[in-house]
Amino acid sequence: MESALGRDLIIVRQPDSIFQARGIIENGVFDGCWHFSFDQYHDRDYSHFGTLRVFNDDTLSPGAVWPLHPHRNIEVVTYCAGGVFRHADERGRGNILLKGWVQHTTVGRGMSHSEINDKEDQSMRFVQMWFLPREPDLEPALQWKAVEREERTNRLLPLVANDHESALPIASDARVFSSFLEAGKSVKYELGIGRGAYLYVLEGGSVRANGHEVVSKGAAKIIGGQHLRIKADAGVELLLVEVPLAVGNRPGNL
Repeated sequence: MESALGRDLIIVRQPDSIFQARGIIENGVFDGCWHFSFDQYHDRDYSHFGTLRVFNDDTLSPGAVWPLHPHRNIEVVTYCAGGVFRHADERGRGNILLKGWVQHTTVGRGMSHSEINDKEDQSMRFVQMWFLPREPDLEPALQWKAVEREERTNRLLPLVANDHESALPIASDARVFSSFLEAGKSVKYELGIGRGAYLYVLEGGSVRANGHEVVSKGAAKIIGGQHLRIKADAGVELLLVEVPLAVGNRPGNL
């Protein structure tokens, strides 16, 4: 659904319009909702959104492991949406993320990493976002941040951003926010000219983005607006990504 409201252009994506993936991995299976072209999914209308190149919502079965695989020249943001996520790379088993926690990785000139469900008795769900870097072949680096629900309740909490002291920095022009909105509560966001926002309803009820309904596991692209208001119909978990819409470089070596 595409509609204009004031200076906003809002494109709402229903859950059944987002690519559904399923596959066998080490020790189990994964189920994915892939928002932009990735692996066997190719959609020229959803190849990227500004500097946002990949937005995958994946669930791993108990004990499942996405084995080590290499990447180059991407900025990776991982958000744990449920269960216990464990990161690993060529140096060995790394840190864990609990629900609401976030990790940022500069892959730079090259890194192999693995996503692991650290629990043998429950599923693990995570959202992984890839961003185009500001320059190629940077020094690989990894940071993570613990976030409690109270910190993001009824506000947009900056998780990854270069202009918020409490957020993880990123070698890209991008900001990532999380929020838990209680029923009837709302948050506002100022979206600059030439910028875009990608809103994702992780779980819970639906929200109204400038009056447009976005249901659970649905998303919306907000383009060209200056004032964004998000109101929850019921308790809801959100992610909001802000990026520039004019991007000179192109994805490569992913």
